[in-house]
Amino acid sequence: MLRPSPRTEATKTPSSVHASSSATPLPLRAAASPSSARRLRPMPLRCSSPPSGGSAEPGLAVLLEVEGVLADVYRFGYRQAFNVAFQNLGLDCANWTEPIYADLVRKSSGDEERMLVLFFDRIGWPTSLPTSEKGSFTKRVLSEKLKALEKLSASDDLPLRPGVEKFIDDALSEGVPVAILATYGRNGEKISRSIVEKLGPERTSKINIVGKDEVERSLYGQLVLGEGVASSLDEQLTKEVQKAASAEKQRIAEEVASLLKLSVDINTASKRLLLSAD
Repeated sequence: MLRPSPRTEATKTPSSVHASSSATPLPLRAAASPSSARRLRPMPLRCSSPPSGGSAEPGLAVLLEVEGVLADVYRFGYRQAFNVAFQNLGLDCANWTEPIYADLVRKSSGDEERMLVLFFDRIGWPTSLPTSEKGSFTKRVLSEKLKALEKLSASDDLPLRPGVEKFIDDALSEGVPVAILATYGRNGEKISRSIVEKLGPERTSKINIVGKDEVERSLYGQLVLGEGVASSLDEQLTKEVQKAASAEKQRIAEEVASLLKLSVDINTASKRLLLSAD
């Protein structure tokens, strides 16, 4: 019976383990034993230093959302806000524990109105509520939930995520600009800004906070959203865009007029088209 020699087995092992020299090998981690696994702790978030110890790469920046990033609003905010809303509306039978809330989120794909329908279909709707008013009832609950969430976000009951402050400080110390997108929160900018304020005035003074006003004042807001022009440079750019559009309209009109043997002139001030026979 033939058996592979030790040399043959040894030559096969490296080719099956090591990648080609051009590929970047992945870091290897030793498996922890059950006893040592209890001593493991999550690594804190931190920015890595530049290789040469200098400033960060040009164009590098950190963009942070608020809900779910600065604070775990989804886990520690929404459920508590719903329970406060139930209490304010006198719905003593309604109380969402973490398992109930997680089950409703999963079955509704996060649609809060659908979550309420599933829940009250399960435990029963208020006896005094007509069937035709279920829609208005759920909207009233959502309105109370939003009010409760606004108060909760401004209190110490909704803390920042552990490590967020140090992560931001590390980025700033390395010269990396940090921007927080406060205007894209699911529950409105008021809640987002209440959470951002938990970072403290000294830290927020070094951060670019992008809200509705900042978007509207930007070049994007002026050209896309139609907001007023704030600077002479932006005003000049807008005029150039309008001039180019008028010239293109004139060119197209002249091409059409040439087919009809007419002369054409577009009055951009009055937006009138003047035609005359040649």
